Amino acid sequence: MRFEGTESYVATGDLTMAVNAAVTLERPLLVKGEPGTGKTELARQVADALGVRMIEWNIKSTTRAQQGLYEYDAVSRLRDSQLGDERVNDVRNYIRKGKLWEAFQAGEKVVLLIDEIDKADIEFPNDLLQELDRMEFHVYETGETIRADVRPIVIITSNNEKELPDAFLRRCFFHYIKFPEADVLRQIVEVHHPGIKPQLLTTALTQFYELREQPGLKKKPSTSEVLDWLKLLLAEDMDAEDLKRDGASALPKLHGALLKNEQDVHLFERLAFMARRQGR
Repeated sequence: MRFEGTESYVATGDLTMAVNAAVTLERPLLVKGEPGTGKTELARQVADALGVRMIEWNIKSTTRAQQGLYEYDAVSRLRDSQLGDERVNDVRNYIRKGKLWEAFQAGEKVVLLIDEIDKADIEFPNDLLQELDRMEFHVYETGETIRADVRPIVIITSNNEKELPDAFLRRCFFHYIKFPEADVLRQIVEVHHPGIKPQLLTTALTQFYELREQPGLKKKPSTSEVLDWLKLLLAEDMDAEDLKRDGASALPKLHGALLKNEQDVHLFERLAFMARRQGR
């Protein structure tokens, strides 16, 4: 099973190499990068390209590692016992299977996405070390061991919000998705907006990269945000001439798709003000 990218996902050579290396080594692929660079979408595209099902586990700040294995609902069992429900005689009725259990018992190759692992508590990755390494875990309430007959392809994403433990990193194959260069970004745009006017695209990407590279910017716009911006430009039927900025503003047209906080908007307003003063 080899991943070579798909028609709807432009994968660089080093990214496809990382995916295939993780598959060959049967190690989790840890993917880091700026938000909006296609980390989550990578897992979907790998599953699509290899023709396998994807199981997605979205991590939140309150997520515990145990939830990925299973959860035992002791409260419901106690309530049912008070009501005389016969279900209480089988503890399995009160065990809720987690995403790892689902992936381990799929009976076929699947892609297991553990999305945004850095959102959880710092101990979360360590709590999954053995389960991801051995591909098995023990269910204490029933005394059974759940093993993966077919090892899933595990893809783990992180936005680098916090450092991950060294012991966890040792068990992963790591890849950092860099922000795409202009030529790669052009390919990505062509996938999402085929037939876009070359002059409009050139002008828009020039303004986009100038904005991204502005010193002092708090949040740089991402790939997904430039795609949204271009979608708006096309919806408004704008051309390269419409994107020309006058001296009154350093902000691009429809900048709300690119800049997502007031500090960055004020930064460009100050730059325009300073440019006007120097022009006097």
